[in-house]
Amino acid sequence: MKLDVESGTLAYEVAGDGPLIVLAHGMGDSREAYRFVTPALVAAGYRVAAVDLRGCGESSAMWPGYSRTEIARDLIALINHLGGPAVLVGHSISGGAVTIAAAMEPALVSAVVELAPFTRKQQIRLGDFLNARYRKGALRLVGTAVLGSVRMWRSYLDVAYPGRRPADWDTRLAEIDAMMREPGRMKAMQKMGRAAPTDAGEQLPNVQCPVLVVEGTLDPDWVDPEAEGKAIVAALKPGLGRLEMIEGAGHYPHVQYPEWVVELILEGARA
Repeated sequence: MKLDVESGTLAYEVAGDGPLIVLAHGMGDSREAYRFVTPALVAAGYRVAAVDLRGCGESSAMWPGYSRTEIARDLIALINHLGGPAVLVGHSISGGAVTIAAAMEPALVSAVVELAPFTRKQQIRLGDFLNARYRKGALRLVGTAVLGSVRMWRSYLDVAYPGRRPADWDTRLAEIDAMMREPGRMKAMQKMGRAAPTDAGEQLPNVQCPVLVVEGTLDPDWVDPEAEGKAIVAALKPGLGRLEMIEGAGHYPHVQYPEWVVELILEGARA
């Protein structure tokens, strides 16, 4: 299905009946990131909408901007189109976007689940690169951002999925590779990567609904993923936030450990 919004078209799919849950993926990905999560949420009695972010999947490739605030407006438009309120689930860059959407339209967002989110201004220190896990991920992300290399992005994904990988890993990698080679897709991801999460951090104190932050203990995007999660919770109003750590997960806990993430999303939806 397609939804026309200002400056482009969003692709999405809806399954199930019941209260609405909207799933938003991270950069360089598509709604297929939730292929293991959606069926379980539908079986639990929810109407689930998985959306391709602007620039990704089957959505329009070329947009004037790719900030978290602009992504948040897309998610708000989708909720309005489908009929809210909704539980918003966002991964990585979308973790910041769902935070902004909740702050902007509190009547439309009943709860937020942030998966490995970039929701705060990042401070990179030289000493961080002494951490081998972080160094491997960061150098590959920088290489992708600077060179626009699909090969480098695949190399990052190899680091971001430590240990456990889905049975369709090779097939999914090939699909991502093909998507990223489509005109405009890599440029969109590069621009997303340059969009600082300061807009999301500024909105954290304005969120009024429950927020569940989920981090993987082996996420290469932070030297200390638990500390990042705790900092997000601390920036929210007292009592609204909660952090859950998934042992052994990298930057994609919803793909590596979908059963665990489904349970956490359901807890967030029932909060």
